[in-house]
Amino acid sequence: FPEIDPYAKGRLPVDARHTLYWETCGNARGVPLVFLHGGPGGGCLPHHRRYFDPAFWRIALFDQRGAGRSAPLAELADNTTHHLVADLEQLRRHLGITQWLLFGGSWGSTLALAYAQAHPMRCLGLVLRGIFLARPSEIDWFMHGMRHTFPEAWRAFSEFLPARERADLLGSYYRRLTHPDPAVHMPAAHAWDRYEGACSRLLPSADPQPKFDSDASALAIARIEAHYFVHEAFLEADELVANVGRIRHLPCTIVQGRYDVICPPVTADELVRA
Repeated sequence: FPEIDPYAKGRLPVDARHTLYWETCGNARGVPLVFLHGGPGGGCLPHHRRYFDPAFWRIALFDQRGAGRSAPLAELADNTTHHLVADLEQLRRHLGITQWLLFGGSWGSTLALAYAQAHPMRCLGLVLRGIFLARPSEIDWFMHGMRHTFPEAWRAFSEFLPARERADLLGSYYRRLTHPDPAVHMPAAHAWDRYEGACSRLLPSADPQPKFDSDASALAIARIEAHYFVHEAFLEADELVANVGRIRHLPCTIVQGRYDVICPPVTADELVRA
């Protein structure tokens, strides 16, 4: 749909530490919908407003804890899946919405499922793409398995670290990304960003660009992703599949790229069968 500007926006303090940026666009009297961005830590971008018919939907977008225009940026304290689910409820009440449709891709699909399972009565349904269930096998695939398809990108990602640190890629990156010195954490953030950006594209580029062009955005997504990966997204193993019975009555559409390497189709297939 054409470019669109928000008709309302603001900042919502969700606790003593975190304040979320939010905006609404489209039809103020339309069917409510909330957009859940990826990452975690990715933030919302203007083109995300354009996925939905603005004449029909009341479109709510927000930047999750530590991401985008929310503050403090790249903050890990009090930043867990359960906090994000609670934030969604605070935002829903703040906007005066009784029920809304959840739209999320990649990590956004994870958060949509977690929220819907916690608050099924608040959901009209789900539209999910690029399914990610944040299980240890999927995190290991991101850190190691993608080398089978993108060996050059993975080699650069691995060899950014000194040889002595490569036996534990995730732990080593996490230590660097959480180091207070920008001279330590920023190069690690950009290395993580280049790896994810390279593996996000089906068609190669002669001059591959990083997924996030600013230091702040690169740090937010790399640091927060590593934080969630180290803690297995603060979920029990297979929690989102095990609890799918709570939301089986809700309409759900899943869109999955056949060649999505970061979120392979096998995960979407498992969710569909569940």
